[in-house]
Amino acid sequence: MLTLGIDPGLATTGYGLIRENRDKLVFVDHGIISTSKKDNSQNRLRTIYNSVKKLASDYKPRVIAIEKIFFSRNRKTALPVSQARGIMLLAAAQLKIPVVEYSPADVKVAVTGYGSADKRQIQQMVKHLLRLTDIPKPDDAADALAIAICHLHSYRMTSL
Repeated sequence: MLTLGIDPGLATTGYGLIRENRDKLVFVDHGIISTSKKDNSQNRLRTIYNSVKKLASDYKPRVIAIEKIFFSRNRKTALPVSQARGIMLLAAAQLKIPVVEYSPADVKVAVTGYGSADKRQIQQMVKHLLRLTDIPKPDDAADALAIAICHLHSYRMTSL
């Protein structure tokens, strides 16, 4: 099963694609979608929408896993990130791809086994679980891979 993980953001959205093949996680791709602060919000949202739709159309994931917004982290960015998430959900709905959402704590537990893991611990586990030689960069893409891993681990547990 191919999963597209998304770490939503207005300036930078991370994405990561992982395939599960015979109970093994297989790295497919990762990267970021960037928008310019010089652009108005409509153009930034259009860029995100088109990019997510293209990724989903090109790779044809079976599911999109997206991180829930954690409002107390940075209230100033909550509204723009919520708008970006809405655009991502619209793209998935138009392509008829199911979306599942996970909190940051869900992702930490699924990837490291510890709900208070720091970013470095998560990145090290992503590298280990996907058998990569280096920690995926940039951080937003590594986070998106962690979200995809979270879904694949959760899916395994709920589909037994």
